[in-house]
Amino acid sequence: MNRFCEGDRVRIDIPNESDPDFDRLHGEIGDVVGILEDDAGINTGDERDSVLYRVSLAENDTVVDVRWRDLRPI
Repeated sequence: MNRFCEGDRVRIDIPNESDPDFDRLHGEIGDVVGILEDDAGINTGDERDSVLYRVSLAENDTVVDVRWRDLRPI
C-alpha cells in the first residue's frame, strides 16, 4: 500500500543536509500528481523504495519525483 495518494498535499523533508537535493527541495510543499514504480526496492531490500511520488511544487510549478522517506504529510 502506498503511503500517499494522488491529490495529497505533502512537504519534502530531506533529513541529510549533504543530500544534493537538500538546498533545492527541503521544506518545499506540493501536491502528489502521480505515482510511479521502479525496481529500486530490489536493490535496497525495502519494497517501499520502488515507489516514486511525482510532486508538483506549489511555489514554482516544478514537478519532482521523490521517495517515501523524504515526504511528510502537511
